[in-house]
Amino acid sequence: MSALSLFYAGISYAGAVVFFGGLAYKLIGYALTPSPLKIPLTPQPASAAGVAWKAVGSILSFRALWNGDRWTWVGGYGLHLVLVFVFIRHLRLFLSPVPWPLADVQPFALLIGALLPLPLVYLMARRAAVDRYRQISSGADYFALALLLLIGLSGLSLKFLFHADVVGIKEFLLGLMLLSPVEVPEHPAFLVHFSLVLVLGFYFPFSKLIHAGGVLLSPTTMQADDAPDVRHVNPWGGQ
Repeated sequence: MSALSLFYAGISYAGAVVFFGGLAYKLIGYALTPSPLKIPLTPQPASAAGVAWKAVGSILSFRALWNGDRWTWVGGYGLHLVLVFVFIRHLRLFLSPVPWPLADVQPFALLIGALLPLPLVYLMARRAAVDRYRQISSGADYFALALLLLIGLSGLSLKFLFHADVVGIKEFLLGLMLLSPVEVPEHPAFLVHFSLVLVLGFYFPFSKLIHAGGVLLSPTTMQADDAPDVRHVNPWGGQ
């Protein structure tokens, strides 16, 4: 293998260890953190099943963001919806053969995935233009959005401008997955795109993007409102 291929194979495996290991470390840490106080956001169901059902609905609809700011919900919900189709679009590169339902949905996934830059630019502009968001935004917030934007633009360039060898890319990715690396495609646009994805993998577990898993471990949203009524009754009340 060439030195370039050895480098990308090594950095890819390192990125996988950091991404999955860091994610597991963070989420297990959250899960094991004691929550001795009952602090659910009311109104909250009194049963675990009710909490789970409410959590699924809240996650799928971004209810908290909708209740807080409808205009930010537009960008946030749009971004996550597009990312789902970007994921679906890329699954074909990691499966051989590609199942027919996944193959059939590829044109639609491409159409929706191509919209990725729009919600990212919208959210960046909103952070910069709205006072209350500008005041609480840090460089890390802009960095995450900018990194996703660069990944999206470089990925679109591969499809519509530079036309990389998809077969070679798939062979390279499958080789990494099967622990049998092959030569990396020496296509400049692919190397830029893949390098940016690796940066995201290293950065993800240590950033605010961890909310993708942490949302399921928040005591305020995942606790049932089943605390006993311990209100104190004044024995001299009414006297």
